Amino acid sequence: MDLSEYYGVTVPDLLPDGPLRLLFVGINPGLWTAKTQAHFARRGNRFYPALYRAGLTSYPIDASSGYSAADRRELTERGIGISNLVPHATARADELTREEVRGGEERLTRLVTERSPKVVAVLGITSFRTAFARPKATEGWQDSPWPGTALFVTGNPSGLNAHATVDTLAAAFGEVAIAAGVLPDSAERKSTRRD
Repeated sequence: MDLSEYYGVTVPDLLPDGPLRLLFVGINPGLWTAKTQAHFARRGNRFYPALYRAGLTSYPIDASSGYSAADRRELTERGIGISNLVPHATARADELTREEVRGGEERLTRLVTERSPKVVAVLGITSFRTAFARPKATEGWQDSPWPGTALFVTGNPSGLNAHATVDTLAAAFGEVAIAAGVLPDSAERKSTRRD
């Protein structure tokens, strides 16, 4: 399928009407995501399987054809939002210019200032290093530039990233969900799914 007509298409942030507790931030939308207007929509992406395994959703969301109303509620009613460092689509993240990625911190700062999430989880260590000018950053908790909002970085859930697995992402997602108040402490390991 030729998806070239979706180059440059913007995918709007998915944000709850109520309090934003946990904001996941991808690098930028892929072309399939731009077509479906649903974040992390490409089959093989580990984002939704990891959310489910971590206990953040009650069922495995399949965004490959777009979100259903139930999918949106499943995320937003828990206070979960999804954004990107760069809002427009490319076939691969490495097609973005350094300047585009560097502008991601400013874009994210505006969103955090407006919505005050408890935790921001950036999904992609290489892009985080570029956007935040922290070339030696490693995955995990970071010094946050935003008072009252914690900052965490983990691997990119794309199927192209061999370093992040559903299990490693689920462990990270569970940790940030507890910190954001999306999951209670007692659910940390009990709600982790292995199916």
